[in-house]
Amino acid sequence: MREPGPDDPPGVRLLRAGERAAVLWKNGGGTTREIAAYPRDAGTDGFDWRVSLAEVSRDGPFSVFPGADRILTVVEGAGMDLDVGGRLRHIGARHVPRDFPGDLPTDCELLAGPVVNLNVMYHRDRASATVAVVRGEREVPVPAGAVVLVVALEGEVTAAGAALEPYDAVLLTPGEGGRGAHLTLEGTGRTALITLRTSDPVSPSDRVREGRTSR
Repeated sequence: MREPGPDDPPGVRLLRAGERAAVLWKNGGGTTREIAAYPRDAGTDGFDWRVSLAEVSRDGPFSVFPGADRILTVVEGAGMDLDVGGRLRHIGARHVPRDFPGDLPTDCELLAGPVVNLNVMYHRDRASATVAVVRGEREVPVPAGAVVLVVALEGEVTAAGAALEPYDAVLLTPGEGGRGAHLTLEGTGRTALITLRTSDPVSPSDRVREGRTSR
């Protein structure tokens, strides 16, 4: 976890991709690098929401998470076909978020080699999430009571005074009175904007786990 620096604006945390540790999937079929999760002490299944990058190198089943929904975005590779509870889902385009239930048996068939997926999971009875992939300069406000995670995907992106490498992230959390931080994105690159809400009435600013690091 990166501790806030003296120059970080309130409610803004920079999360470098190079500090994340790779861990096995719940079912052992792949690896994932967690970007952030809530609450801080959540285990494999006890999260309200979790955002990660999953590396898929072979066909096989996804892990099942009871009560959870997924939003999956292919960020590297040619894509895959998913069988989600008996329903075929073709995911062949990069940077297009796709949602499906995370508690149905899901099998993956790669289209042409390994892929990397940006994976957002949330328990539908206590959290919600949206994902938008955008390009270029823009203002990123944080709605009251929400957390926003900005993930750099490709190209030149600058945020909070720092150049972002691929898969670096910026976590924006509520400040005093529940009001959110504000961020300006600069550059021509592509980013994912992930907005997360929970039913927890406590401000999550100090309860978000900022990834599992290699340290």
